[in-house]
Amino acid sequence: MIEPHAPAPPGAPPPWAGPARLPVRPGTGRFLVLAGVFVCAACGLVYELELVALAAYLIGDSVTQASVVLSVMVFAMGIGSLVAKRLRPYAAAGFGAIEAVLALVGGCSALALYAVFAWTGDWGGLWANGPRCLLVAFSLTIGLLIGAEIPLLMELIQRIRRQDAGGAVADLFAADYVGALVGGLAFPFLLLPLLGQLTSALITGAVNAIAGGALVLGLFRRDLTRRARWLLVIANITVLGVLASAAVLVDDFERAARHAVYGRDVRVAVQTDLQEVVITGGTHGRPLDLFLDGRLRVSGRDERRYHEALVHPAMSGEHSRVLILGGGDGLALREVLRHPGVHRVDVVEVDPEVVRLARRDPPLATLNGHAYDDERVHVMTGDAFQWLRAAPRATYDVVLSDLPDPGITASTKLYSQEFYGLARRALNPAGRLAVHAGPVSSRPRVFWTVDATLRAAGLRTARYSVRGTGGSQGGRGYGFTAGPDRSAGPTRAPEDWGFILAGRGERPVLRLEAGEGAPRLGTLTREGLVTGARAAEGTRVGGLAASTLVHPRYSG
Repeated sequence: MIEPHAPAPPGAPPPWAGPARLPVRPGTGRFLVLAGVFVCAACGLVYELELVALAAYLIGDSVTQASVVLSVMVFAMGIGSLVAKRLRPYAAAGFGAIEAVLALVGGCSALALYAVFAWTGDWGGLWANGPRCLLVAFSLTIGLLIGAEIPLLMELIQRIRRQDAGGAVADLFAADYVGALVGGLAFPFLLLPLLGQLTSALITGAVNAIAGGALVLGLFRRDLTRRARWLLVIANITVLGVLASAAVLVDDFERAARHAVYGRDVRVAVQTDLQEVVITGGTHGRPLDLFLDGRLRVSGRDERRYHEALVHPAMSGEHSRVLILGGGDGLALREVLRHPGVHRVDVVEVDPEVVRLARRDPPLATLNGHAYDDERVHVMTGDAFQWLRAAPRATYDVVLSDLPDPGITASTKLYSQEFYGLARRALNPAGRLAVHAGPVSSRPRVFWTVDATLRAAGLRTARYSVRGTGGSQGGRGYGFTAGPDRSAGPTRAPEDWGFILAGRGERPVLRLEAGEGAPRLGTLTREGLVTGARAAEGTRVGGLAASTLVHPRYSG
């Protein structure tokens, strides 16, 4: 490596900052350094986005996880830049070593996070927070390494051809920011849909190692001792070997981790453009469970209690035209179609793959009664909020909001005052809107915030709850829960599900359709509705403000 020299006279550049001995012309060398900056910046942003995406999936609450990753990483970048000042006499060797370590840490970060989540979640104690601790550790380490790149790259580019500091900073940061743009766009539109989270991180690490190693060993090799060159070659080959081995074994690893999370009865595992869809059970007498991004959305043990409670109180009255927001699994649709007075049902589901599975997966299609084969059903793919903005006014007798939990950050707009205002506009004057508002007993503040938001949108409300049964799911979840976070340890089902029935005119009456042709329900009764309304009222939390797009108010 370069040996430091005696201090230079005041005002003169230090001896180790003299012109580099390049194998190419200075202009070409400068271009190659800026190209290296571009590639390394793209890789760094991919690591950052990978941590945010995986943390939101494994832990939940994407705003919190993004804030943790970004704030810790930016802080660490500042510390890394300060520490790297001491490496300036060894800029080439230091940069090469940093890129090798960054490639290994960043490339393996997703695998490590997933492994800790999958295999330590049931241990309890400190290990129950293992994914969160590891997320902070990776954010800190990657931030330190990325921050250390800048001073060393500045030193290298100045050694090719000295220029004023402002011009050098402008060139370096221009390449850095453009690379970040490319990495930021490549992750959601190219890497994630084509390769998935684990493989994309591994390939990014390999690109990072090749770019860093090629820049130092190809352009600045004369600045390194023979021993330093061999150490960097061995380090990079080792890193590439580790990443390549992990890439070969990633499918086996993912299957093993999935079994650790969901149990060994996984039948379907699909990564769509929007989410991971996993189906377990449904054969040989085992109840079917449907997970979306790791959250249990359908449990064959309890789903009928949930869907009967969501659908049938709203169907008491005129119900010729029905709109279902979400509910791509077809189970709410099954209950709607049990009413003979239904003429048309529109289903708005954001993920077409969920609808495809509801049609074609034999156990799921059997569970929903092959509801999508009914000619009265019309499926629209799209975001429920955006679809309602263009929906015809005063069209539907019943609107059913079978959407993810309000505590999930991505769902807060679907529980906002603006969203319910759009739903109100789509209702007939005597129409009803039914909303799943989360568990009442364990999260009453969330439940009553939904109620306050509906009333702020000009709707009159009636509240009720239905008790669940719970039971083991074969993985780590119990019962039919749709909470905001991925569980890092054993969980229990909510004691109940909370629902709100809302109307445009008078306050809706909680009742069930009676008389000839009315469907016979297996779990829901009039007495149960009355009891559920009393139970919900007993948890009342007053003085809550409505949740809006710009001020979401849902928390545990």
